[in-house]
Amino acid sequence: MNPIALRPIDLSGVASALPAPWASELLEQVGTAAVKVLRMDGRPLPVESHDNAEVLVVLGGRLELLVDGVEVTVGPGELHRIPAGAAHAVRPGSRGTLLIVEVPEEAPPGPGADGPEVRPGRR
Repeated sequence: MNPIALRPIDLSGVASALPAPWASELLEQVGTAAVKVLRMDGRPLPVESHDNAEVLVVLGGRLELLVDGVEVTVGPGELHRIPAGAAHAVRPGSRGTLLIVEVPEEAPPGPGADGPEVRPGRR
């Protein structure tokens, strides 16, 4: 096991040391999920969408979102999941530290996903 992985990460410290607000830092890769942190500075960000779902956790401050046309406020200690493909934007007033977990959507199992296909009459 990697001994560095056993050390705690100071999320607020990493976010405050980033060169610019809204520039995320990849902290860990956990399976297929990417764990990132960033610093919010009150500025709005334009509408975007991603191929992967995102789980947004506000560690401190407040995140103001517009998700598929619906205003959402996420406060400290709260999380909000944005589904893959959902149009979302950051509204003015978002400040603090944000943890992002990008989670690739799993495709539904295709033929043979549960093992070899078994056809009647074949052995």
